[in-house]
Amino acid sequence: QVKAELDRGGIDLAIFDGESQPTGGMGLSRQFKNELELCPPIAVLVARQQDAWLATWSLADAVLVRPLDAVAAAAAVADVLRAHAAAIPVVR
Repeated sequence: QVKAELDRGGIDLAIFDGESQPTGGMGLSRQFKNELELCPPIAVLVARQQDAWLATWSLADAVLVRPLDAVAAAAAVADVLRAHAAAIPVVR
């Protein structure tokens, strides 16, 4: 279902739970980054700061750590969206 939604397009940012079962968000992130030509930015939510290194393996564009700090999470999401928007070519 998630892959179908990402394939359909129109998603500005996907946030995956790195602790979800049976398929973790880190594995999904890596899969979609490798399989989808136009993959949207992905943020992965991890349970501990020590797990952030593993999220880099997932090719995630951002890592959010529980418990969420609203200001830090908003800043990370805004940074990812700005970077993604800056990389989109402008057609005139």
